[in-house]
Amino acid sequence: MSERSIAQPSGGFQTPLWRAIVVFRFASLAYVVVLVGLNLDEYAHPVAAVPVLVSMTVWTVFASYTYARPARRRWPLLVTDLLVVMATLLASVGVAGQAALASGVPTLAVAWQGGPVLAWAVTGGRRRGAVAALILGGTDLLMRDQVIQATVNGVILMLLAGIAVGHVARLATTAQERLQRATELEAATRERERLARGIHDSVLQVLALVQRRGAHLDGEAGELARLAGEQEAALRSLIATRGPTRGAADPDGAETDLRTLLGGHASAAVSIAMPATPVRLPGHVAREVVAAVGAALDNAVRHGGGRAWVLVEEEAGVVTVSIRDDGPGMPVGRLAEAEKQGRLGVAQSIRGRVAEVGGSVRIVSAPGQGTEVELRVPAQRG
Repeated sequence: MSERSIAQPSGGFQTPLWRAIVVFRFASLAYVVVLVGLNLDEYAHPVAAVPVLVSMTVWTVFASYTYARPARRRWPLLVTDLLVVMATLLASVGVAGQAALASGVPTLAVAWQGGPVLAWAVTGGRRRGAVAALILGGTDLLMRDQVIQATVNGVILMLLAGIAVGHVARLATTAQERLQRATELEAATRERERLARGIHDSVLQVLALVQRRGAHLDGEAGELARLAGEQEAALRSLIATRGPTRGAADPDGAETDLRTLLGGHASAAVSIAMPATPVRLPGHVAREVVAAVGAALDNAVRHGGGRAWVLVEEEAGVVTVSIRDDGPGMPVGRLAEAEKQGRLGVAQSIRGRVAEVGGSVRIVSAPGQGTEVELRVPAQRG
């Protein structure tokens, strides 16, 4: 998973992390005050510790208030937060003195310097948290004349904290994005079902009645019946395919419901029968199957001129799509002859597409009996 800046919503799964950082800032500030009181006698300039503590308190309050607003969690605030802690670390040299720091007296920042590391980790993930930890850890080490084991341990702990919190923040963002997509899908499904009920109870019934009553009439009445049949098929296709428009942007490995893609081929001359449950295939496989179905339907309309029926089945790990028409059919050997003559519509548009995704094609046709094309592909999972 790539590390990128995390857009901060006003609520969501990251809210508890930001609240925890506020608690950490004030708790670590209280710890700093206690340590300063305990080590005051060892400082070279103990009075100078007072303005530093006041500055740390002011920044803790300001940062907690500012980070509470998602729109302000940007680079200016993040960099300033880091610089304030670096200034506090450098001020420790003047307040405590190099001799005290070399003897093991902690800096004025101590655990308080973890605040920016956590903020960077939550806004940018593991890498950004690690960068902040290395910057502050490097500053702490560079200002010392002598590096002791305790100092190195503190830097390592801060680095691990940045990585761990960044990882948790990334997981929280991913979970929130998936929840948002699931919510949108559920809302779209409910809307589709509501429209389907309303249209089925009124508009579709009227259009179907007009088409049946006027199918054998001549003149304008027959034309009206034909148009009613086409509109009925178009509305049924709209009901079947209405929903989130994310399918075209999904990666090839993402699963796609084959029914949604096939619904666009429904018309007055093409009837499609599909299972009630989703027929899921990897995105690129589903698109190749639909393209092959479209080529078969084009052949049926161009050479047959009648009606066509599409049947979708899923059984024993295999998805089968059958396309049957009531056209004149083809004599034996006609496909092989067309391929020799350079007409590769069936060979490339149908057989080639399905073979590319590991499937097979069976074509059955006879003069006067129409044509049936059967596409079979494994029900793979992306």
